[in-house]
Amino acid sequence: MLNRRILRVKAFQNLYAYDQCRSSNLNIAKDQIREAFLPDLNTMEVQDKAQLKKDAAKALELFSNNLSSESLPGTSSDSVKIVSVVRNAINAFHKANQKDMEFLLKNMVTSAERLPQLYLFAIQILLAFGEHVGAEAEKKKRYSKEKILFNQGDMNLANNKILNKIKASPEFIAACTRHMAGIEELELEIKEWFRDYVRPLEAYQSYIQTDQPSIENDFQIVDELLKKVIFKTEAILSFFYEKDLNWTENRSIVRSLASKVLKNIKENMDEEVEILPEIALNWEEDKEFFQNIFNLTVENDGANREMIAQKTQNWDIERIAQTDKVILSMAITEMKNFPSIPVKVSINEYIDISKNYSTPKSKQFVNGLLDVLSKELTDNGQIRKSGRGLLDNK
Repeated sequence: MLNRRILRVKAFQNLYAYDQCRSSNLNIAKDQIREAFLPDLNTMEVQDKAQLKKDAAKALELFSNNLSSESLPGTSSDSVKIVSVVRNAINAFHKANQKDMEFLLKNMVTSAERLPQLYLFAIQILLAFGEHVGAEAEKKKRYSKEKILFNQGDMNLANNKILNKIKASPEFIAACTRHMAGIEELELEIKEWFRDYVRPLEAYQSYIQTDQPSIENDFQIVDELLKKVIFKTEAILSFFYEKDLNWTENRSIVRSLASKVLKNIKENMDEEVEILPEIALNWEEDKEFFQNIFNLTVENDGANREMIAQKTQNWDIERIAQTDKVILSMAITEMKNFPSIPVKVSINEYIDISKNYSTPKSKQFVNGLLDVLSKELTDNGQIRKSGRGLLDNK
């Protein structure tokens, strides 16, 4: 259904979201501790505010030192209240994290499974623009008494060879049925969008002045409409927002997939090849990889970050971009836990993610650190490759 690069990006986005949730849950738990030691405004008893402040500080220290512990080791100097408050805060913190992780994992898979439907919607809108042009021409022929109704170029989009090949593709028709990617509900909107956003477009006006457009002309206009109209117009984007709660994160991926459909047609115009990107991959196998990279990264994140901190002693670990820490943790997890994936493949994939989703300097930083870590982990036996993973990566 989707290639693994896209799945890695989706996993990264949700791991970053989980990281943000975890930070919020940590702050909420600390606030819970502080509130437990605020003076009680409803009592008439004398309260030792200085002692309450000290107890709160002690509780926060105990909390921070035992976040990863299964039991809470109290000391003789800790009051029953301190131990009780800290235990409750730790339990609440872990429960909130677990709830967020389960939600994000489920949402991640659902969101990925919806991507084909979304890019098929985008292609359907392009086809609908072409069909609208054809329908308008037929209407004019039927009802107009004028002999010359319009320039021949006005029919260029209706006759667009890229769109017509997609429309005639059994693979495309089957995919739209399978993913329920029909846009019958948009009949009125298509007319309005064409009138307001397509027709005034300078590239479109130039296109309809072209006699007998070439394949390149046909490709350029549909690619322009895809990028400059469908993925830039708020009125059209609102349709996608309604269909997908994760549209902000999915938008760039969907645009890339839709664009690939057009390129596949252009490059294989005279051949019978699959035009839809990655539509025939084994989803069950890819979904397992998808879920595992998320779960294993969460499970090993603490150890991974310690490893990163050891190799960046001249850096303040807190000043390393949060996105870089997530990317590095994912890469270490993949190199150690997926023996069939070559190390070089993993490194290149996460360098690519850092280039597109992190800071301008992240590419070099991630590349250098992963190169060092991969060699060290291989030498000490923590990275063991088999099968395809043993391929020469040089």
